[in-house]
Amino acid sequence: MTEIFTPPTRFAVPGRIAVGDGTANRWQTATLTEIRRETPRAATFRFAVPAWAGHLPGQHLMLRLTAADGYTAQRHYSIASAPDDSGHIELTLDHVDGGEVSGWFHAEARPGDRVEVRGPLSGFFAWPGDRAALLIGAGSGVVPLMSMVRHHRARDLSVPLRLLVSARGPEQLIYAAEYGPETTPVFTRSAPPGLPVGRLTTAHVAPLLAERPPGGWEAYVCGSNAFAEHASRLLVAAGQPVDRIRIERFG
Repeated sequence: MTEIFTPPTRFAVPGRIAVGDGTANRWQTATLTEIRRETPRAATFRFAVPAWAGHLPGQHLMLRLTAADGYTAQRHYSIASAPDDSGHIELTLDHVDGGEVSGWFHAEARPGDRVEVRGPLSGFFAWPGDRAALLIGAGSGVVPLMSMVRHHRARDLSVPLRLLVSARGPEQLIYAAEYGPETTPVFTRSAPPGLPVGRLTTAHVAPLLAERPPGGWEAYVCGSNAFAEHASRLLVAAGQPVDRIRIERFG
């Protein structure tokens, strides 16, 4: 059954989103329950967080590790899972060379380990599911966008959603097994037989903008600084209003 998603009342949307009961500002214990390999350098980590207040697709959290000597390290990570009431959240982390937090997760973390999390954070990049969404991501920039795709499927939302995801090659394509007809992969260095190799171009973006659903698209772009700049320029050149492009970048 198709339904329109109504955000929980503790959220104020659209615009900046906040958790009204103060839960987002409180550190909570998260217990690692599962690790799933996505690519040779990326894995998904599933956590049980019984008091999690809920989130909207596109939001992120702060994660804190504390060593035996009291040293702490904190990082912001996008939430990969769709919002639900399971008391679990998922993060997908690249193994960053020299990264003390990602390095620990990829080399040391095991189910049963505990970390601290605080969130959800930020409302600017969140997608409540109430408007047509055009998603463009590269590399691990697809993580918050996948939360949106999963939410769209789980709720059987009627609003249009499209995803353009760029990766160097099939082996680097995070969530490869999950993509459906809403997704167009773009491979920049190697591709399966019959698919072109090259950067994201106007030829990828323009046909989607030409579809123009009622009310137009809300565009969400996530990736490195260079990719975010490139993709947003393509969107503007193809006719997407600047004030309807939301960008989250890293690096």
